[in-house]
Amino acid sequence: MTQVSLKIKKGDQVVVLTGKDKGAKGEVLKVLSEKSKVLVAGINTVTKHEKPTQTSPGGKQKKELPIHISNVAIADPKTGEASRVGYKTLKDGKKVRVARKSGETIG
Repeated sequence: MTQVSLKIKKGDQVVVLTGKDKGAKGEVLKVLSEKSKVLVAGINTVTKHEKPTQTSPGGKQKKELPIHISNVAIADPKTGEASRVGYKTLKDGKKVRVARKSGETIG
């Protein structure tokens, strides 16, 4: 599989577009570019039953699972609504990401 260029990066604020957590906002913890998935804090949580080990007591553990990147969108820095990502080159030649809705720079 070829690696695709993703417009969502670690640390971005995103809005969930579909699924059981629709409308929820969270921060991207990890980007899995090979699978086109992202791990978002507090989103897509499940309860896993783990065996006790020397380091953890085991039992029921809450855990976040990855969500497909097509199901999330960048939260607009101005309004907090879902927005698409565009690129703009500044006068000093630096390329930055911008929110399409408001034109604000991201990150």
